[in-house]
Amino acid sequence: MILESLLLAAASLQVAQGEVVAIGQDRQLFVDRHLIESTDGCELRLGIPRDEGPVFEFDAPWEGRFCGYSTVIAHEGGFLLYYRGLGEAGADGSDLERTCVAVSDDGLEWRRPSLGLFEVSGTRDNNVVLAEDPPYSHNFSPFLDTRPGVPAGERFKALSGVEASGLVGWSSGDGFRWERVRQAPLMTDGMFDSQNVAFWSEAEGCYACYMRTWTGEEYTGFRSVSRATSTDFLTWTESRPMAFTGEGLEHIYTNQTHPYFRAPRVYVAIAARFMPGRAVLDAEGAARLGVDPGYFRDCSDAVLLTSRGGLTYDRTFREAFLRPGVGLENWVSRSNYPALNLVQTGPAEMSLYVNQKYAQPTAALHRYSLRLDGIASLHAGFTGGVLTTKALRFEGDALELNYATSAAGGLRVEVVEADGEAIPGFGLDAAVELIGNDVSGAARWAGDADLGTLQGRPVRLRFHLRDGDLYSWRFHRAPAEGDVDGSQGR
Repeated sequence: MILESLLLAAASLQVAQGEVVAIGQDRQLFVDRHLIESTDGCELRLGIPRDEGPVFEFDAPWEGRFCGYSTVIAHEGGFLLYYRGLGEAGADGSDLERTCVAVSDDGLEWRRPSLGLFEVSGTRDNNVVLAEDPPYSHNFSPFLDTRPGVPAGERFKALSGVEASGLVGWSSGDGFRWERVRQAPLMTDGMFDSQNVAFWSEAEGCYACYMRTWTGEEYTGFRSVSRATSTDFLTWTESRPMAFTGEGLEHIYTNQTHPYFRAPRVYVAIAARFMPGRAVLDAEGAARLGVDPGYFRDCSDAVLLTSRGGLTYDRTFREAFLRPGVGLENWVSRSNYPALNLVQTGPAEMSLYVNQKYAQPTAALHRYSLRLDGIASLHAGFTGGVLTTKALRFEGDALELNYATSAAGGLRVEVVEADGEAIPGFGLDAAVELIGNDVSGAARWAGDADLGTLQGRPVRLRFHLRDGDLYSWRFHRAPAEGDVDGSQGR
């Protein structure tokens, strides 16, 4: 308690100097320490995705064992899955590559639409959206453009290309029929030998592209990520390398950076971490599995990176977010690569999709489930713990909590002045203990305490948690009587 008092005293001086974080009604996650002043007896804990099994097998004649670089987009109540179709290994950008799409109503079952756009393998009865235009199907990476005022015929955008071609821009009105935004490449200052992802950033008011580069010259050093921005998708800044918190570099193969759909100011990157030369299989074992001979001498997992804009990835968690599964078939080169985007697939569930069994006849896309906002959590054991936030200003009159406790556990929320002094009606003695499992529970205090009276002034929250997890929280305006949804927030 003495240490916490000293920390709060120092923080009070900062508050006096104007260092208060304005959060409005933004949802707050536990993927970094952005709003954390101190913790006592609790910790940030990485979520554990649950393997729900294969949901899409790459077994059509125009697909095959080298399908990859997948993207999942939630759109108009359903989902789109984009991926590279490729049955034979070869140089990046060969004329054997094509871009395919699958569709789903629920994210659980997928089907190939018969688009008739290209003749491939002797038929137009296929789901190919780009073919016979190398090298642009090597790493075609689309996104739904959320920029205000974007024309309906350009609501989908994409980037693709390799170093020799540069990154070419594409647009589409329906996600199936694509046209180049111009013949010349949009960017030329990267290696691009992987998936290069882009999006419109609501927080920064620009397009951001996270592209493959290397830390050394001519494909030496570490596979890494650089960033460029644009206000119109056509003219981009010179790319600059991303920095990483924590010591040491790792090979980042695909970065998969995108705003989290319930908290778009936070960019979540579930990145493929590549371990070159770290072999689990030998040649005999690879042959038994039918692994292509060139693809068993490395292994991969996935790690969590986050960013709030700019040129830094936060690595609060250094352990794997996604471990390879049971079975040697999951320990081959270029496997376990996450698709771009988390999407909501149930009232309390979201899904992550992962390319697995690469370079094998059984190559498939697996679905992994997570609790909504369950990328990471604040966790406390049976003896309990406390997290104190930095000084903040909020908007609204209600506090929504996504939490789970044991039958013996509980969660209480205390609101205090920026200097740590108690606020009458919002102290620990007035906080109603929450017990249960709820993705949208409400913090409560005894009596007639009106949280709206505190909006706009510097305060801190203290989360008192016991044998439970807190996944996210946000202030919002509670619905008025008869109002369907007055939350006005994410």
